[in-house]
Amino acid sequence: MATYIHPTADVAADAQIGEDTKVWHLVQIRPGVKIGSECILGRGVYVDAHAEIGNRVKIQNYVSVYEGVIIEDGVFVGPNAVFTNDKIPRAVNPDGSLKSPTDWKISYTRVGAGAALGANCTIVCGVTIGKWAMVGAGSVVTKDVPDYALVVGNPAHVIGYVCKCGERLPEGVDPATYVCDHK
Repeated sequence: MATYIHPTADVAADAQIGEDTKVWHLVQIRPGVKIGSECILGRGVYVDAHAEIGNRVKIQNYVSVYEGVIIEDGVFVGPNAVFTNDKIPRAVNPDGSLKSPTDWKISYTRVGAGAALGANCTIVCGVTIGKWAMVGAGSVVTKDVPDYALVVGNPAHVIGYVCKCGERLPEGVDPATYVCDHK
């Protein structure tokens, strides 16, 4: 199969998009973006300059992925999820002048391989979400999330751990060594 870009998508000429990736209605992909193979970007997804998206990533409708975000392979991002990239956002400088690109300080965010981010969650910049972690719908992630952790709430907090298939693990089980029997 070939890469598909819907006619209504706005894709920068220098954006790198891998084989078999699908870019759907009204997606905007800015300059310097790297998107891997076999990804799906749903309607209205915005990918800011220089963001990086791995292979086999599924990004649902109306997600905003800002500069400084790195999404590793196999990640699911639910509809209307949003990333931030500036810990101290302001439109103007202290003197009242409009901020220019050189006035911004980007904070980087990484989403580990296989992680899942629920609908309407907010990922505050500067955090790492561990591999195979799961963020509940509507959660606000303000600090790092461990590998395999299940986090919910505002601010998001760990309520347990999940296996690679997403099933909740029994209390006391080490998620790093657990062998999942779900296929």
